Amino acid sequence: VVTLYGVFTNHYSANGPSRCLLLELLDISVSELLLHSSNQGCSMWMIQHCARDVLEALAFLHHKGYVHADLKPRNILWSAEEECFKLIDFGLSFKEGNQDVKYIQTDGYRAPEAELQNCLAQAGLQSETECTSAVDLWSLGIVLLEMFSGMKLKHTVQSQEWKTNSSAIIDRIFASEGVVNSAIPAYHLRDLIKSMLHCDQGKRASAEMALCSPFFSIPFAPHIEDLVMLPTPVLRLLNVLSDASLQCEEEYEDILEDIREECQKYGPVVSLLIPKENPGKGQVFVEYANAGDSKAAQKMLTGKIFDGKFVVATFYPLSAYKRGYLYQNLL
Repeated sequence: VVTLYGVFTNHYSANGPSRCLLLELLDISVSELLLHSSNQGCSMWMIQHCARDVLEALAFLHHKGYVHADLKPRNILWSAEEECFKLIDFGLSFKEGNQDVKYIQTDGYRAPEAELQNCLAQAGLQSETECTSAVDLWSLGIVLLEMFSGMKLKHTVQSQEWKTNSSAIIDRIFASEGVVNSAIPAYHLRDLIKSMLHCDQGKRASAEMALCSPFFSIPFAPHIEDLVMLPTPVLRLLNVLSDASLQCEEEYEDILEDIREECQKYGPVVSLLIPKENPGKGQVFVEYANAGDSKAAQKMLTGKIFDGKFVVATFYPLSAYKRGYLYQNLL
């Protein structure tokens, strides 16, 4: 969940004094990631990462009795410093059993019970069924389905076919020829999404139940596109060293010092690693003190010529780097 640093009053706004929230600075949103996916969908690593992070956030909120009530791609942002997805925008949130906001959730991510409640509220009528934390699971199910398919599903989920048999539509999306993910992980994800998209809110999986899905037990490696899009404090440089450079100790030490000197232009370097053997042979891993320095370095080093070669700079998961785990297959 996004961190709130403080609250202050702006006395100079056009409409009179207004309360302002000072929140932590986050990075790219899932909405932007979907735009960059070019209708191909996100990687399983990214979907799993997002699903787990958001479910953990929802489990915490729901345990405290709160409903987010506006979960959508624009309200899920990446934290480069903590290397996780976070929930923002609690403007429609309410305490379960004490809903003081009648019109909740965004079109396309709105649960059936919230749709009914909103329609009745607009007509000045009271709904007999209260919205619960289950509305958040519905929204997340749609978000994950969009991440998998690479398509906006607003018109799909508003169609009569969806209302009649949403399960068949989900099956069709997962059986699409455009889907290249391996069968078993995809089917685990499909079943997880279906558990969140029951029209009957009483049958919908809770956040804690969803976290027990076998989908989260499968290890995935990030694609290279993921490591370009999601900033972390660790930078990975490709196309820098040749095998000959690795074998000559004197040349290796000179290059190591040159790289350190260049990278320190953008911020203090905490550590620098150049593996001489696979996995990661010849790749350069640079750990900065914070993601801001890493982002500045990535921007300036990408495309730079080093020893006659064009450098490719991506980010790298800090957690994996700290464990000494170097992904071998990055597609």
